[in-house]
Amino acid sequence: MIRRLIPILGITFIDILGFSMLIPMLPYFVTHFHASAIMVGVLFSTFSFCQLLAGPVWGNVSDRIGRKAVLIISQVGATIGWAMLAFAPDLTWVFIARIVEGISGGNIGITQAYVADLVAPKDRSRAFGLIGAMFGAGMIFGPLGGGFLFAHYGFAVPFLVASGLQFITLVLTIVLLPESRTKEQEAQSQVRLRDIGQTFSDPHLARILYQKLALSLGLYAWFSVMALYLKQQLHFGLAQTDYFFSLVSVLGVGINIFVVSRVSERVGDRNMSSLGLVSLLAAFLLVAEVHGLVLLAIMAPLFSIGMAFANTGITALISNAAADNRQGTVLGVSSSLDSFAGIVSPLASTGLLTKYGSPYAGVTSAVLSAIALAMGLAATRSEERSAIAVGAGMPGCDPVQSATASAAAAEAEL
Repeated sequence: MIRRLIPILGITFIDILGFSMLIPMLPYFVTHFHASAIMVGVLFSTFSFCQLLAGPVWGNVSDRIGRKAVLIISQVGATIGWAMLAFAPDLTWVFIARIVEGISGGNIGITQAYVADLVAPKDRSRAFGLIGAMFGAGMIFGPLGGGFLFAHYGFAVPFLVASGLQFITLVLTIVLLPESRTKEQEAQSQVRLRDIGQTFSDPHLARILYQKLALSLGLYAWFSVMALYLKQQLHFGLAQTDYFFSLVSVLGVGINIFVVSRVSERVGDRNMSSLGLVSLLAAFLLVAEVHGLVLLAIMAPLFSIGMAFANTGITALISNAAADNRQGTVLGVSSSLDSFAGIVSPLASTGLLTKYGSPYAGVTSAVLSAIALAMGLAATRSEERSAIAVGAGMPGCDPVQSATASAAAAEAEL
């Protein structure tokens, strides 16, 4: 399995290497133009709004014409958008650059669909974990490189390097990446644009997607405010913030490579995601109490474990609930939920930090993680009740009829 994934894993690593240079730098870049902290949230929200619209469409298109062509479009947009940031004379130009990248974006859902094409459903947790590890590996070196380049050359050079790395991924995609879908599969695909709006018509899939939304809302609330939180709460500069990002990423890589697949095999994707949400909730509850490196060292692994378990588990559940010919559409919709979260959550978390201070930076994320956990536990209880009913049979009914009725009831509940 791993050999088949090597090209997409390598391209993902280089892609995220460039992208991760920008995440900790953007809040400082925005405030460099004398904008308030709330404008950081507005910038994140603008980019996410564009991806909200574009992600499901590109995913749907990839079901019909293949993943490779859509990945190329996304990489062209990212190359142009990041280069524009290097020459931005004012905040308006920054917003235009992020809009260009957002409209052409959607590569996360397409990458996940590409992986789902190549592996069996039972192996998807492991495969998605490897993709998560590549994300984390890129996040280790990207912030370090970005911080070094910023310290020596200012803002422009890191953005140009990120654009150059994205151009490399574009070339590698064109030259090395094979299409994951055959011509016959594309020709037989019955997927249409209207299928995007029908994604939530499947009750089982819709329930998982709603939980994904709650998780995404919590994570994006934290991503958008974390650099500002570290600056205000612990007086971190950009270099120290980059080091923290890298530490969290190192932990995430190890967990995704060595732990996720084992936990998934032992307890299943549903329970793994719930364990992750418990860990995330604990991390966010610690936010207000962190005033030194000791508690920060406790919070970091809780966050890394939580994100790896919850994200990978829920993504595998979504992929396994979708038909093979609709992986791009469904995972594109799932990616758009991340984008919706990126619109709403930054405004809430940066607003709380601006009004009440850094101890309140994790409140939004804690509440939303608790909601996602409650949804996961409810789904677990529903599945357990259905399994017991099927195993024991219903009193007074034929066992075959009992099992059939219980399965139908379980599907209706989900």
